[in-house]
Amino acid sequence: MKEKTVEKKPLLARFMDGVETVCNKLPPPTMLFVFLFFIVAILGTIFTFLGTSLTNPATGEIVMSKNFFSKEGLLWFLDNMVKNFTGFAPLGLVLTMTIGTGICEEAGMLNSLLRSSMKNVPAALVPYVCVLIGIIGNLASDAASVMVPPLAAMAFMGVGKHPVAGMICGYIGAQVGYAANPVISGTDTLLMGITNDTLASFMGDSAFTVDVTCNWIFKIASTVLCVVVIGILVQKIVEPRFGVYHGELEKMEDLTPSEKKGLRASGISTLVYVACLLVLFFTGVIAAEDGGLIGSPFLKGLIPIIFLLFVIAGVSYGYASGNFKGLVDIHKAIVKQMAAMGTYVGFCFFCGQFQGLFSWTNLGAMSAIAGADFLESIGFTGIPMCIGFIILVTLVDVFFSSGSAKWAIFAPIFVPMFLLLDYHPGFTQIIYRLGDSAGNLFGPTSAYLWMLLSVAQAKYDKNLKIGQIISCNLMVAVILEVFWILLLVAWMLLDLPIGPGINVFMPTAM
Repeated sequence: MKEKTVEKKPLLARFMDGVETVCNKLPPPTMLFVFLFFIVAILGTIFTFLGTSLTNPATGEIVMSKNFFSKEGLLWFLDNMVKNFTGFAPLGLVLTMTIGTGICEEAGMLNSLLRSSMKNVPAALVPYVCVLIGIIGNLASDAASVMVPPLAAMAFMGVGKHPVAGMICGYIGAQVGYAANPVISGTDTLLMGITNDTLASFMGDSAFTVDVTCNWIFKIASTVLCVVVIGILVQKIVEPRFGVYHGELEKMEDLTPSEKKGLRASGISTLVYVACLLVLFFTGVIAAEDGGLIGSPFLKGLIPIIFLLFVIAGVSYGYASGNFKGLVDIHKAIVKQMAAMGTYVGFCFFCGQFQGLFSWTNLGAMSAIAGADFLESIGFTGIPMCIGFIILVTLVDVFFSSGSAKWAIFAPIFVPMFLLLDYHPGFTQIIYRLGDSAGNLFGPTSAYLWMLLSVAQAKYDKNLKIGQIISCNLMVAVILEVFWILLLVAWMLLDLPIGPGINVFMPTAM
């Protein structure tokens, strides 16, 4: 009798299975951050007794760990426990955007809009479109990680694909948008300010500065790379991991007359809203002092502006289409969406405590400083040094997720170090962003990763586990980072401009 042969899975699939198995053994998110809280507390105590200290290159001050199990630690906890929760930035952002997008979804506007705009888009192109939307959506910074994944899920369902694969696709696009974007965003302004402060400290009165467009050309090239590479990886790796969706699929059917009426009403209200914003901007009310966009109240207030846009468009659609009969229906829409966020709110409480302690004990700053000191001490130069820096940033990002906080620590070390080797500060800034964007995809301390899990469980698959998401995101991050590094190496060898008038190396006249 012929023996049955079991087909051996490819190495990539076996590796992802391993990552998924390990990550699925993680405790529930609330308990995970309880454990991390006490681990940080214990490490802080140990380093305090050992007298471990490092010098913060940004300030020149000595950084020492703090002991949570002391009078100082007890008083800090009593004074900050509630603040750690209410001040946890992702909490307010996620809940605010959930209300806005929830009104649009319950009104039926998102479904109609996607069916109208993507009805003729081939299924094979949907992942690429969702990645591009996520990247451009990063103009709204962290809000894109909240807005784009649910929209991508609906787009995937509309062409018969698994919605969770769509959420992952949209999330990845939104996260890589920090380093790949055809649009100048708030992140450019934030990082530019830190870079210029470092240059002023290092060079004194002779310091030159970088501007907000110093990474623009490389970001545009990265956008093309990310859309192509991520789109392919989503089709070849992510979608097969989830297989066929057994829930109710939203089909791309023709719009009904009431839906068309609703879209017309939401379109008109949106145009009126945008016109009002333009009037406020060009009359200087929400423009910067110089009348520009950078540093303006418009950019600083982008979250409430987007929130109001969703509310106005959603309510207009709901009333015009007949899905909303009165205020009670709007109230029900808000409550229904917020009810699904209970798990996420619980997570935010414990994650806020962990991040608060991680910051208070100085372990976050010390880990970044130690990593930078290590890379500086091993004596890498040229391309290996750049690659080593990218990998270091990615690894640190696993537990220290704030991009601006890391750059505030890394910039005073690496901007002068690279500058002395003739690399332009704008170049140092962009390679930092590559490592940070890749690390954002799979770091388990990212609040938005757990938000994605919470929403996906509530809407599409109650049995979904974090390991399934992390295994996909990690594989995409690793492969994307390889291609990104290859693009960077080619840029360096050809000495192409990374921004208008800015090349990899310093100009010879300097």
